[in-house]
Amino acid sequence: MPKQKSAFPTILRGFTVIEKIVQAQRPISAAALIDALNLPKPSVHRILQQLEEEGLIQREPVNRRYIPGFRLQALVAGVVSHQVLGAPRHAILQTLSDEIGETCNCSMLDGDRIVYFDQVETDRSFRIQLPLGSRLPLHCTASGKLLLAYMEPRQCHRLINAAPLQRKTDRTITDPELLVEELKRIADDGVGIDDEEQLAGVVAVAVPVFNLRNQVCFTIAVHAPKVRKPLAELRQYIPSLKRAAGAMAAAYCQSSPGNE
Repeated sequence: MPKQKSAFPTILRGFTVIEKIVQAQRPISAAALIDALNLPKPSVHRILQQLEEEGLIQREPVNRRYIPGFRLQALVAGVVSHQVLGAPRHAILQTLSDEIGETCNCSMLDGDRIVYFDQVETDRSFRIQLPLGSRLPLHCTASGKLLLAYMEPRQCHRLINAAPLQRKTDRTITDPELLVEELKRIADDGVGIDDEEQLAGVVAVAVPVFNLRNQVCFTIAVHAPKVRKPLAELRQYIPSLKRAAGAMAAAYCQSSPGNE
């Protein structure tokens, strides 16, 4: 019993460190974490080392500041897509898909990609097969561009310029400067658009789901073959998408933000 009592606070301290790194929304230094956590410097460094060794956090190669690790990202995706926890979200998505008559999905940031973690497919014969767990580029998808548009500018710039923007179709934006201009329009409009940029003949619209800190938790999107629903027609469902986003925010993203 004494061993369990002494170990438990250590687990909580580790969780608190992870929480601060996630809440920072940008790479954060060990010094900043020490100031924010009010813990002894050796303890923070020891916890950081252990978390890094386990893949829960990682450091940027240049400035060596801390960001969530791939193991933590996989854990978050697993929690978000959990069938029991996701039942209300899936029901909202089902209602939205029934109204629009097209495939609707939820996606979140996964490193330099988006990942589909929930989806309701249309039962129409002609549909686009993008199963759960699909990872797609940020720069040419409605949800990806939306996430970039709401991202902290330095992080957005780093992702856009990390590697050449791959051309998927004739309409893919591959010039970083042109993409930045597109992202400004998306931020003003609050709606992400894919106008045949990821797949030829396929259009999509996405809206954000916000938490109490006005940060994007995840996105809701609908995609359709252009021959069945042109982009202009798909945009008519933006109010429905936003209503669904509000319902999902109330169900999943409205917990107290806690201490900043």
